Amino acid sequence: MGFKAFRVEKTGSGFSYSVQEQELGSLPDGEVWIDVRYSSLNYKDALSATGNPGVTRKFPHTPGIDAAGFVVESASPEFKAGEAVLVMGYDLGMNTPGGYGQRIRVPARWVVSMPAGLTPETSMHWGTAGFTAALAVEKLLHEGMKPAGGPVVVTGASGGVGCVAVKLLASLGFEVAAVTGKAEQHDWLRSLGAKEFISREQALEGADRPLGKERWGGAVDTVGGVPLANVVKSLTHSASVAVCGLAVSAEFPISVLPFILRHVNVLGVDSVELPIAHKRQLWNRIGSEWRVDLTTTVQKLSLHDLAAAVPRILKGGMVGRGVVDLSL
Repeated sequence: MGFKAFRVEKTGSGFSYSVQEQELGSLPDGEVWIDVRYSSLNYKDALSATGNPGVTRKFPHTPGIDAAGFVVESASPEFKAGEAVLVMGYDLGMNTPGGYGQRIRVPARWVVSMPAGLTPETSMHWGTAGFTAALAVEKLLHEGMKPAGGPVVVTGASGGVGCVAVKLLASLGFEVAAVTGKAEQHDWLRSLGAKEFISREQALEGADRPLGKERWGGAVDTVGGVPLANVVKSLTHSASVAVCGLAVSAEFPISVLPFILRHVNVLGVDSVELPIAHKRQLWNRIGSEWRVDLTTTVQKLSLHDLAAAVPRILKGGMVGRGVVDLSL
């Protein structure tokens, strides 16, 4: 019995995409077979689909760095046939066939039982991007961020990580400022809870100054570069920024002054290699006390839609979360 998958093939002029029939025997070894119902489109998936060597080196390849569905067969006593599960991170969708295939086979140590309060579909409304946003907020709260400490700024607010961060922070009682180059998305971001808007141009102002006015009680940064540096320069004393992206740049052009004069913190966020126990704990939190309705952030995609969606997300043209329904 075969299954459908979105396949990326390397050609002489670049990469080609197609939905192909695959055989179960083509999948790698692993203790858990999963019938994938939903995945999501993340920036990293687009990097994988365009041959970024830091993400994927083996082609032909099936991307999809997250997946949710039901166990078909398990050699691990932790999981039973018919159980709803999700997988996110590690090597899934990198050099291991990922969630853009209707079947995956993975190590049991990658798998999380579906939390109460979530379904395969709603878990992928969050997906890797949303989980990363939640992980960033968790780190900020651990460092003492509170609503009384001042507004929290989110860069790249209309993207997959940013929009979930806006929604989650607002639901927790924070005043949220959204940095976005898409003025046409202000009303949508306002519906998610944003109270203030900062343009891309404003986010680049003051790059030559070592310090800015103390303004932010916390921040989630998805873009890096000058906007991140300017956020750090404008954090209030002892505040923190959680860093989880590089959509603008991997560079961090800043002096030590904000650190030694304002005691601020830069917190790294990586959801890929996060220990599975931490992933389970945070997914359970997402399904319970942090459960929010992300329906208005979602664009539903089929496997056939991915060929057009990959270049769109690379160019910054995607708004919100792309959720892949593998039944379409």
